[in-house]
Amino acid sequence: MRIMLDTNILVSMIFFPSAVTREFAKALSGDYRIVICDYVIEELRLVTERKFPHKTEALNQFFIELPFEMVYTPGRMDPNRFPQIRDTKDSPILATAIMENVDVLVTGDKDFHALEVENPVIMTMAQFVERSRR
Repeated sequence: MRIMLDTNILVSMIFFPSAVTREFAKALSGDYRIVICDYVIEELRLVTERKFPHKTEALNQFFIELPFEMVYTPGRMDPNRFPQIRDTKDSPILATAIMENVDVLVTGDKDFHALEVENPVIMTMAQFVERSRR
């Protein structure tokens, strides 16, 4: 099963580790393949430079240690092919998840959770942890 992670999930895991993020990381260590798109990586680098400039090395180390599949977000997309999302900056992430046929998109962004899409299944960290327990 391929699990795509959104920027806010990575920010939580890297900069705000907690019991929830540790439990999520443990759940991911099961029979899952982590997928991250280049758009999310770039967004994460920009957030790190702006809000956590002293944590750049932690970000680099995270990516060295995390086994993941990198997928690419197309530079140009027909917006009519994909569900509309309130924040247009999230459109490339949604489009990439759909085009790459990931099974689950894990995000804390409420705009994603307001969407009605068949695939990928959109979950929070807590929902993913709960599902992985079954």
